[in-house]
Amino acid sequence: MVAHVTDAHVPFFTSDQFSEYKKALLHTYGQWYQPLRAGNRGRYPKPVRVPIPELVYAQVVKVRNRNGRLVKVNKKIIFGNEKKLNEKLAESPVSHEVNTSFIERDNLTQRQSNRRLTRRSNGFSKELSWFEKQLWLSLAYYHLVLPHQSLRQELLNSEPTLGSGSHRRWQPRTPAMANGITDHIWTTSELLSYRVPASFIDELPQLEYLFPEPNRSHQGS
Repeated sequence: MVAHVTDAHVPFFTSDQFSEYKKALLHTYGQWYQPLRAGNRGRYPKPVRVPIPELVYAQVVKVRNRNGRLVKVNKKIIFGNEKKLNEKLAESPVSHEVNTSFIERDNLTQRQSNRRLTRRSNGFSKELSWFEKQLWLSLAYYHLVLPHQSLRQELLNSEPTLGSGSHRRWQPRTPAMANGITDHIWTTSELLSYRVPASFIDELPQLEYLFPEPNRSHQGS
């Protein structure tokens, strides 16, 4: 799915030590290789999946003491080499170290704002199509309705507030405001009542869904 929604270049991957990531990357960004036969007799070895030269993948290795306290963080190169890894890190606009802090922070944010992503919850979605609807709703709320303190801007002139409170010094902003998509903080009512343009409705049949369409599944009683 990642390969499908990205362009022709191969992304730079980092993760923890979950073993399935390596298998998934080989399946998506790998190629078949026929090992040479040892000697002149017998069967040829079975073809194996090997990474393409452009694939760079490194893992974060956390070292803990006997009490479980984190004492050191190392890196382990799975695909690629040290030179390619350093080149990718130098090109990164956000970090020059192999880490998973950004994705872990994003996962935590999504879990806190969407109950269907909470661990050990009875609020999970029974079908993927309904989970997709809830996911889009929570993402829209996050970008259009929820002001982010890190995105606020200091006002040139402080503004008075109601009563005798201190003057307002900051202009709250949402991610959509910071990207110029909208000029104000949306309300939940505005989000839920937004009229989707007819031109977009006409394009829906040509769009690919993240999960199966709702009419292909049954929610049950």
